[in-house]
Amino acid sequence: MKNSNITERLNSLFYPRSIAVIGASRQPGSVGQSLLANIIDSRYQGIVYPVNPKAKGILGIKCYRNVIEIPDVVDLAVIVVPSPFVLEVLEECGRKHIKGAIVISAGFKEIGGEGAELEEKVKKIIEKYGLSLVGPNCLGVINTDPELSMNATFGTKMSKEGNIALISQSGALCVAVLDYAKESNIGFSKFISMGNKAGLNENELLLYLKNDPKTDVILMYLEDLSKGREFMNIARETTNSPTNPKPIIALKAGRTLLGARAASSHTGSLAGSDKVYDAIFSQCGVLRGETLEEIFDYVKAFSSQPLPKGDKVAIVTNSGGPGILATDSCIRYGLNIASFSPTTMNTMKKILPPTASLNNPVDLIAEAQEEQYKATLRAILKDKNVHSCIIILTPTAFTDVEKIADTIVTVSKEFKKPVLCCFLGVYDVSKGIEILEENGIPDYRFPESAARVLSEMTKFTWWLRRPQTGVKKYKVNKTRAKGILDSVIKEGRQSLLEQESYEILKAYNFPVVESLLAENETQVVDAANTIGFPVVLKIASPDILHKFDFGGVKLNLKNKTEVRKAYHEILKNVLSRKPDAKVKGMIVEEMVSPGKEIIIGMSRDPQFGPILMFGLGGIYVEALEDVTFRLAPIRELTATLMITRTKTHKILEGFRGEKPYDIEAIAECLKRLSQLVTDFDEIKELDINPLIVYEKGKGCAIVDARIILGIEPSI
Repeated sequence: MKNSNITERLNSLFYPRSIAVIGASRQPGSVGQSLLANIIDSRYQGIVYPVNPKAKGILGIKCYRNVIEIPDVVDLAVIVVPSPFVLEVLEECGRKHIKGAIVISAGFKEIGGEGAELEEKVKKIIEKYGLSLVGPNCLGVINTDPELSMNATFGTKMSKEGNIALISQSGALCVAVLDYAKESNIGFSKFISMGNKAGLNENELLLYLKNDPKTDVILMYLEDLSKGREFMNIARETTNSPTNPKPIIALKAGRTLLGARAASSHTGSLAGSDKVYDAIFSQCGVLRGETLEEIFDYVKAFSSQPLPKGDKVAIVTNSGGPGILATDSCIRYGLNIASFSPTTMNTMKKILPPTASLNNPVDLIAEAQEEQYKATLRAILKDKNVHSCIIILTPTAFTDVEKIADTIVTVSKEFKKPVLCCFLGVYDVSKGIEILEENGIPDYRFPESAARVLSEMTKFTWWLRRPQTGVKKYKVNKTRAKGILDSVIKEGRQSLLEQESYEILKAYNFPVVESLLAENETQVVDAANTIGFPVVLKIASPDILHKFDFGGVKLNLKNKTEVRKAYHEILKNVLSRKPDAKVKGMIVEEMVSPGKEIIIGMSRDPQFGPILMFGLGGIYVEALEDVTFRLAPIRELTATLMITRTKTHKILEGFRGEKPYDIEAIAECLKRLSQLVTDFDEIKELDINPLIVYEKGKGCAIVDARIILGIEPSI
């Protein structure tokens, strides 16, 4: 899929010069008639050909028995026949050299069984003829560009022209979205209901919209991704374009339905499907909304306002309470309250009454009129310390809402800074809100919503300005690691012994604690002498993954006597709880000095590949879930962000007088882990828990590691 030809190929769908409606109907209220009527009513600038073997004309337009009989070139076929006839119709479209098709008809994979088989046959036909197909089981496509003006959908009226493109997997949701958009004065450039994605998926559509001059913001409703890695690349190119970056705002359904999949390691149990989508969106600059309300809040601002150049917000209000709420919300969402320059403060002193509060948030008091709003807003937006502004208005007996709205529109156009409004109330402020939104000033019902939107806009500014880093490659002993993995696979084992895991990590130059594998009591004592006291003793068994749960670990053993005693206690504990466990011996390792415990790990998703995890380590990792995920390979900046985007980061920076810890050493471990799991597809899950981190500059130490392979165990 290349940028160079995607526009030309999909123009048959979005800019067809002629459309055949196959299955057009004379029956009022039917899908076939509604669709034809919508195309006509949308003032479509091309030619429409209804196709129905039983009708001579529909809605005053000559009808054809089949698409082959149409004497002219047809660019797009919109198909609304029953599913058993779709294959035949697509064959005719192929022979007619039609390049685009929208299959509205249902009855395919969504019903399973024969429907799924039918959809597979659809895929073969469109591949045979090179058809660009949307659907089946979809609502259709809209293009509001006046040069075409096409509403090839059923059940919904033409959308208002705008600069937002919508891609949705749900047709029913599309109808609701379009209806809500009309009420909120939101327009669209393109509208695509993908349906079952038998032909075009979100990646090809996203690539088309990336190059679409009519689209500035892309809104997506997703239930899954067909090719997650490909999506990441296209989305990153779209949001990160050096000449025309376009925000992508996604609503991904299924946060709680899938849950965390069962796995035998901490990382595996935490890396549920929804966590993967969070990681994907974070790595390619996609903004994720939690609700429909949120995503509409976002698109209203992104489609009409400039991006802020920083995180400092000014708040202007005529009522103290809402101003305080807005302040709290801004801080909660990671924004800063701007400090005004002396010039700004002096200007406001001259124009505002003594009862007004000049500090941010600026309280103009209830009597404020449009003159005070105009002068204050102009002074604040001139201030270089201010990057954005939230204006709150509470209607009072003194307030001329419409004049104040006009003033906000006029002044905001003088500056390239985002201005968001919150006119509190419904009926008393409705005319003012209408003035604002008709002129591209988004209004929000509550201050908290405006603060959240500004936060997302600021995040996108950071994304555009972030340091551009690549994937670092380390010199490693890949051959040594491969030899260990091949040996384990040859034995038919899924789990590596801890010492084997250590050896693989050493091959990739991780800071692994000194350790030895001992097969019996004598070897254990000798190994302890070699390493030096104090030592740690651990069971070595492919059947015991969580050693603490089976009493398989003894810490801080200071002499030979303690080592011998611990050896027998561990054997007794393990064999009493799991008599059939295969014991390979004991791991003897140095007892390192204490530090902060964190976890890094990997779980290989069947669709998206290796997913890295960072978070608080130790036995409470699954209870607290203070973790971040990213898909490997990771860039250098991503390794740092995985750490800084957790609450654990505050501890690592130095909490309550503690010295800061070696965050750079953790980031290096993450980058080395990324390289390891990218090199070896056979690694299914990997845990390093805990990774002991020391003060800044003193590094870290791996004192426990677990590697599980994605092979079937031998019987």
